[in-house]
Amino acid sequence: MPSASVMKTVLFICTGNTCRSPMAEAVARSLLDRGLVPGVGPETFVASAGVAAGDGIPISEEAVRALAQQGIEHDGTSKRVTPEMVRKATVVLGMTRGHVAEVRRLLGGGDAPTEVVVELLDPESDVEDPVGLGLPAYDRLVRHFVRVLPKRLSELLTP
Repeated sequence: MPSASVMKTVLFICTGNTCRSPMAEAVARSLLDRGLVPGVGPETFVASAGVAAGDGIPISEEAVRALAQQGIEHDGTSKRVTPEMVRKATVVLGMTRGHVAEVRRLLGGGDAPTEVVVELLDPESDVEDPVGLGLPAYDRLVRHFVRVLPKRLSELLTP
């Protein structure tokens, strides 16, 4: 199986890369490391970036606290998404339809390479931005990611 040797990469995208996408990245990494994504192993690389991010900004304190309450650590800093990042990914998951559209624009519109899957993280709806809504919104968001990501990653990363 030649495809088994190719590392799969999941790139989570939001606006500033200080809340939603780094939280999704941290939750996904935790789920993968604990073997909780059916058919997908811990060798899968996960990262995050933002469509309007400044480089090097720490993840928000509320995001760190909400993740810690679930036993998940994350200490990364923000990065702006680039076309190169997207092209290197297997799957790109945007938090909103706007994020998905921006990623596709970075790839040249509708001509995105078919090997890069660009979709909403939650196919049911956009993931609401928790900024300014207090710690309970961040807690809800982490729980949402824990519920949604195992199935979503499995369906997008397994043949």
